[in-house]
Amino acid sequence: MRAWIFILLCLITAPAMADKLTINRLFDDPALSGPTPIRVQIAPDGSRVTFLRGSAEDQYRLDLWEYNLKDHGTRLLVAAKTLEPHGEQLSDAEKARRERERTAIYSGIVNYHWAADGTQLLFPLNGKLYLYTLATRSVRMLPIGEGFALDPKISPRGRYVSFVRDQNLWVYDLRDDQLRELTRDGGGSVHNGEAEFVAQEEMDRSTGYWWAPDDSAIAFEHYDEAAVPVTERMELYADRTAVVKQRYPFAGDPNVRWRLGLIAPQGGAPRWIAAPAGAEYLVRVNWLPDARAVSYQWMTRDQKHLALVRVDAATLDARTLLTESSTTWINLNNDLRFLKDQPEFVWGSERSGFHHLYLYDLDGRLLHPISTGAWNLDGLLAVDEKKGLAYVSSNRDFVPDRQIYALRLDGSSADAPIRISRRDGTHGAEFSPDGAFYVDTYSSPEQPPQVSVHAADGARLAWIEQNQLAPGHPYWPYLKDHIQPEFGTLTAADGQTLYYRLYKPLDFDPAKRYPVFDTYYGGPTAQQVVRAWPPLFAEYMAQHGFVVFTLDNRGMARRGRRFSDVIYHHFGDAEVADQKVGINWLQQQPWVDPKRIGVFGWSYGGYLTVMLLAKDSVQLAGGVAVAPVTNWKLYDTFYTERYLGRPQDDPRGYADSAVFPYLKGLTAPLYLVHGMADDNVLFLNSTELMGALQTQGTQFRLMTYPGAKHGLSTPAMQKHVYRLIADFFERTIAGRDCRKR
Repeated sequence: MRAWIFILLCLITAPAMADKLTINRLFDDPALSGPTPIRVQIAPDGSRVTFLRGSAEDQYRLDLWEYNLKDHGTRLLVAAKTLEPHGEQLSDAEKARRERERTAIYSGIVNYHWAADGTQLLFPLNGKLYLYTLATRSVRMLPIGEGFALDPKISPRGRYVSFVRDQNLWVYDLRDDQLRELTRDGGGSVHNGEAEFVAQEEMDRSTGYWWAPDDSAIAFEHYDEAAVPVTERMELYADRTAVVKQRYPFAGDPNVRWRLGLIAPQGGAPRWIAAPAGAEYLVRVNWLPDARAVSYQWMTRDQKHLALVRVDAATLDARTLLTESSTTWINLNNDLRFLKDQPEFVWGSERSGFHHLYLYDLDGRLLHPISTGAWNLDGLLAVDEKKGLAYVSSNRDFVPDRQIYALRLDGSSADAPIRISRRDGTHGAEFSPDGAFYVDTYSSPEQPPQVSVHAADGARLAWIEQNQLAPGHPYWPYLKDHIQPEFGTLTAADGQTLYYRLYKPLDFDPAKRYPVFDTYYGGPTAQQVVRAWPPLFAEYMAQHGFVVFTLDNRGMARRGRRFSDVIYHHFGDAEVADQKVGINWLQQQPWVDPKRIGVFGWSYGGYLTVMLLAKDSVQLAGGVAVAPVTNWKLYDTFYTERYLGRPQDDPRGYADSAVFPYLKGLTAPLYLVHGMADDNVLFLNSTELMGALQTQGTQFRLMTYPGAKHGLSTPAMQKHVYRLIADFFERTIAGRDCRKR
C-alpha cells in the first residue's frame, strides 16, 4: 500500500515529461547545440576560413570544412571516414596528448595546419600525415615511414613538414621527398621536440618545437625526465588490468631537466642555448619576425620570477629583455608579439593587479602602457601595425561576458578601449593575419554558438554558421521549455563582489519550495558564471524541477589579483566560505527548500564538494564529487606549487588544504566518482579518501569507470555519469524516485 501511495504522489508532483531533455539526448546525434564549427582558422591569404565539424553520423568524429569568402560557399574538404573507414588506433602518447588538450572525446581530424602560401593544408589522422591541395581538391598521404607521428606542422615557408616520432624530431622535405631524423638520442627518459607533462597540462604549452619564420632553423626543447619519480598506476579496464609506469612530478619532487637547442632542417648537430641558473621551467618560445633571433621565457621553481630572454640565432649571445616578479605567483599568458615594422614588442603583465598590455623596445626599455585601469584583459588577439591597434578580449563591461575591444598601441586609449563586438554575451575572435577582419564565435543564454565574419570595426560581413533556432534545428523540440538564467551578485567576507548564475525550474511557482542543484568549479584559471549558451545538463536539471545555481568564488580567474590571490598557501578556505555565502543566500529564498540543497563538482570542483560536505554538512543534503583532488601532495609540481609552494617548505599549508583534517564533519551523503586510469588527478586521491572514510565508519557511495581518464570522455561514460548525478539528486536531494530518463 505504501508503495502505491508513493507512486501516486510521484505522479502528482513530478514535472511533465513531454519534450523534456533526456540524458541520452544530451549526448546523442545530432548535437543539440547545432552544427558548431571548432578549430576555426583563417587562410594565410585571407581567402577562406577553415574549421572542423562533427560528421552527420557522429558529432564526435570531426571532418575538415571551408567557407570561401569570395563565393560565400561552405564545402566539405575532407571526411575522416573516407581516409580511415575502420576507425583509429591511437598511440599511448597521442591519447595522453589529447587528454592534456581536452580533445579526447573527439576522433577523426582533430587538428590541421595551413601552408604559408594558403595552397595546402596538413592534418594528422591515425598517426599518418595527409596533405590537402586546394587547387586540385586532392589529398595524399605523406611517405613518412612507420610509426605514429605527433605534433605535425608545416614550416612557415612551406618547404618542410615536421613531426615528433619515438621521442625524436623529424622533417620531411616536400621539395626533394627526403625524410630526415634530426635528433637521434631520444628514447627512455630523453625527449626531443616534445612538451613535458606539466607543460602540456598546466602551462598551456602543447608543443616542444618552433620553426624560424624563414625555415632556416628549428628551436626545440630537449628534456630528460630521469629525475622525475616513477609512479606505478594500475589502469583497470573492463577486460584487463595494466600496470603503467608513469613519470609523474608530484609536488615537491624533481622536474625534468631541459635544454633549448637550435637545429637546421637539413640536419647536423644542434647548437645549445645556455640557460641561466634558477631557470626551472621553460614556459614560452617565440621567434622574432626577421628570424635573426629567438626569444624564450623561463620561470623559477617558486613561480615568483619570470624572465624574457632574446638570443641571437647566429652567435647564441643572450640578453634578458625584462623580468617579472610577484609576491605570490605569476600567471602565464600568450600576449608576447614582436612587431614587424618597428623594433618593439607587446607584453602582457599583471604587475598592476590587473592583466594589461605594455609596449617595449627591443632593448627591453618600457615605452608606455597600452592599457590601464581597474579592469582585466583576457588576452591579446591581434595587432594591426598599420592602424596602430591592438585587439583584445575582456569582460570590462560585464564580468560574465567576453567582448572584443581595440586599443591604440600609442597608449592614448589605455583606459578607454573601443568595444568592437556588438552583442552582449560571449565572443571568441580569430583575426586574419593582417588584422583586416575576424571570425567571431558567439553565443548567449538564448543563442547556441554562431560563427560569422566581421570587419575589424565589428560590422558583420557574412555568416559561416548562423545556427538559428528554427524548425529543423536539433534543439527546436526543446526550445519552448528553454530556461533563461538570471545573473546576480553577492558579497564575500572581504567585501569583494561574487557573481552567480541562477536557473529557476520550468513552470516556476514562487509559492513552491524547490530542491537545489548547486554546481561549480571553484579553482584557479577558470570562470563558470558566463553569459553564454548554457551547459545543457544544467538546463536538463532545471527542466526537471531543480533550482540550478553556480557561483564563482574568490580564487577564480578574470577578476584581477586581489580576487585570485586569497587562496595563496591555503586551498579550500576562501572557496568554501564564498560557496557558503551562496548556500546561505539560497536558504533565505522563499522558493528554495533549505533542507534539499545538493552540491556537485568535477576535478577542483570535486575537491570543493568534499570540502563543503566536510565543513558544512549541516546545511547540505549531499553531493557528488567526480575525480577530486583530496591530497595536494599527489598533484603535480607546476600547478600545486604555484599556489601552495613545496610541501617540504610549507607542510602545514598542505595539511590544511587537504580534505582529511575535516572528514569527521562529513555526515551528509557523498557519491564519489573516479576514472580508473586517470593520469591527471590520480585514482590514488580517491582511494586515500575511501580509506579514511572507511576507517572512521562513514558510509558513502562509489562509482568507478574502467579505463577512463580524467574527463570520462566517451559518450557512453558521459551518459552514465550524468545519469548517475541526476539520479542522486532525484533520490537523495529531492527525495523523488519515480522518473524515467
